Amino acid sequence: MGFPTKVQLIQRKGSEQWYINFPSAIAQAMEFERGEVVEWIIEDKSQLVLRRRTAPASTLKKTNLAPG
Repeated sequence: MGFPTKVQLIQRKGSEQWYINFPSAIAQAMEFERGEVVEWIIEDKSQLVLRRRTAPASTLKKTNLAPG
């Protein structure tokens, strides 16, 4: 499932800033925290990847599915 998002540009005298906002549902599902540092990676001209430097621990408990 995708979330369409517009790229925004703010032009100021001598500079410009580009913004892409995350929908709240994505930020919550990813459990982002305020001030968290991430990095952008250009995969190709159609894919921009956001990567966490440090991922939070999984909320799912690992279970041993092998027979006893």
